[in-house]
Amino acid sequence: MLLRNQVEWAIHCCAVLGSLPPDRYLATKTLAEFHGVPKEYLSKALQALAQAGVLVGTLGPTGGYRLAKEAKDITFLDIVEAIEGKKKTFECEEIRNNTPCLKGKKKSTGVCAVARVMYRADEAWRKELRSKSLAELIQDVIDQVPADLLKANAEWLMDPK
Repeated sequence: MLLRNQVEWAIHCCAVLGSLPPDRYLATKTLAEFHGVPKEYLSKALQALAQAGVLVGTLGPTGGYRLAKEAKDITFLDIVEAIEGKKKTFECEEIRNNTPCLKGKKKSTGVCAVARVMYRADEAWRKELRSKSLAELIQDVIDQVPADLLKANAEWLMDPK
């Protein structure tokens, strides 16, 4: 499975938005310039996040996006599913029933052994994404990025010129 690049963009943008002062919004253009990604595609991702209740948007000269709830209440899974949807990563098509060796209308019963493994893998992936909050990511960034770079980033975002 390959996630679209909008997932990466969305997670980064949510981390930035989670670091904003309360009631501050950032424009799509600002976020696109900051991350060096196409504004049109980022706009679609941000709209999907707003539709999913992860972000709130507003129009006007000071408009843009901010988090809809606290960063601690947003998980990586919330963001991924807002962009990719909640569809499972695997759907069993029961091809085991296509074998010419099956007699008459006899079909296999129970969950396919392949599907069982794939369903467990899908749930493990979702469990991992569900276990990491946006607040934890923001703290990781604060811990790992030099303070002067964090300050420069914040200043640029507040006044991108």
